[in-house]
Amino acid sequence: MPTIEDLHRDTTSAVAAPTPTNVATPAPPRAFTPRKKKKPWKSWLLFLLFAGPNVALLIVFTYKPLLQSLYYSTLQWNLGSASAIPVGLGNYVAWFNDPGTVRVVTVTLIFTVATVGGGMVIGLLFAVLLNRKLHGRGAARTVIVAPYVLSGVAVGLLWLFVFDPNFGITAALLDAIGVASPPWYNDPHWALVMVIIVYLWKNVGYVALIYLAALQSVPRDLLEAASLDGARPMRAFRNIVLPLLGPTTFFLSITTLLSSLQSFDIIQAMTKGGPLEGTTTMMYQIYQEGFQAGRAGYSSAVATILFAVLLVVTLIQMKYVEKRVHY
Repeated sequence: MPTIEDLHRDTTSAVAAPTPTNVATPAPPRAFTPRKKKKPWKSWLLFLLFAGPNVALLIVFTYKPLLQSLYYSTLQWNLGSASAIPVGLGNYVAWFNDPGTVRVVTVTLIFTVATVGGGMVIGLLFAVLLNRKLHGRGAARTVIVAPYVLSGVAVGLLWLFVFDPNFGITAALLDAIGVASPPWYNDPHWALVMVIIVYLWKNVGYVALIYLAALQSVPRDLLEAASLDGARPMRAFRNIVLPLLGPTTFFLSITTLLSSLQSFDIIQAMTKGGPLEGTTTMMYQIYQEGFQAGRAGYSSAVATILFAVLLVVTLIQMKYVEKRVHY
């Protein structure tokens, strides 16, 4: 039987046992070498390669004309004249003091609200209809979208025959029910209504196409769950579909607003701003003052004011309207 001295001797020898020579010792840590940063000129070269052409086109065809127009608006300059007189803000003061400015702004507001609001509502209705399983749905989509790709001048000339008070289709249809054709060409109010109808006919297909694409991306399971919960189709559309269409509605509100405020071709082809300037919008006034009256400086001032209006409206939409959009 081992004694206490033997146990103490064995424990001491075990602790003091030498380390085997065949155990590998860990290698010392390698020194940290930082990665080489990419050379900045390579990043700039890659940026210029991809974005350079687009930036150059924007500078040449957008920002340069914008700055030139801003400069011309401070001059009393007739188109084609070799000399110009600096007038500062004189053209802007003249436009705001012009008695016809109120009429032009009113026509622009009526035209914009009617075409943007009407186009959004009618386009959404067409999109909902074309999203259903109907016979001839493909042909119907083509018919609705086709006017959008047509020339505005051609559309305006075509609809002049439609609205002709003596031989037009509208006159024949109204005469069949015993109603006289309105004076589309002679009354300023009816002329504006005529231009609005033609603009909606041409551009509502664009709104319907965008809304149709958005409707097809709405998850079917949400609508099925609402149906199982007893929600009626109209309630499901109002509470589920419309909020999901928020981003599309926000996008269309900006694009259609910009397009409406810059409308020119249909007005030029149908009414040329008349009668009695009843269809003269700010965009058409720019053309009248610059190319008909030759007042290039005054026309540039109106163009700058219209640009400022477009910029302010767009910023307001992006700041306040976008907050209500559910992505």
